[in-house]
Amino acid sequence: QPLISSSKWLQLHGLKRNKLSLSQILSQIGFQHRKDYVTTLGKLVASRYADGLFPQYKRVQDGSVYNLTAKKELILHFVDCLMGAIELYKQRMEWLTSESRQIFGVIQERCIVIVLDFGTAAPAEFDLCRDALSLVLVEQVTQIAKFNLIRAAPNLTKWQQKSTPVSEHTVKSAVTWLWKLDHMTAASHTSSAEALLEAMSDEAVSL
Repeated sequence: QPLISSSKWLQLHGLKRNKLSLSQILSQIGFQHRKDYVTTLGKLVASRYADGLFPQYKRVQDGSVYNLTAKKELILHFVDCLMGAIELYKQRMEWLTSESRQIFGVIQERCIVIVLDFGTAAPAEFDLCRDALSLVLVEQVTQIAKFNLIRAAPNLTKWQQKSTPVSEHTVKSAVTWLWKLDHMTAASHTSSAEALLEAMSDEAVSL
């Protein structure tokens, strides 16, 4: 799936875009039971001719009533469409909560710098962090334009001097560099700040 935000995804695949919101469906399967003010009579007049002729549906949101005129086939068509939409939403949720997206969310920027601050991680946790970082590089960074890695440490370490175009070779190189890093004691708070400032100094990085 493309690396886009959920709001953008909904613009493309949401109920409203596919004319499957409740108000859109109601307008296609019936008509509103209205109570209008008639100026010549000077009073409210209800369209009671539909009473008893059609099944009616009352919207909880605003109390409006709709007379349902659609045939069974059309109703079943909308049922199928809504079931398809539910399945699509489930797939999106499963995708959002799987693999690297569980930790990093969905990367939407075209150029990023990942700052590595392993803090007080024990050797086993250090390897888990590198596993997660390798996963995000392979799954998501491969779909953007440029990237770099900077490790917060007393002696700040960078994979490249500046953000580098993404390719199969550069991603493999970054993963190899990541797994060659030595486990060390926690960096100071100033090391973390210095690494962040270094990342922000890259002109190609927008965020």
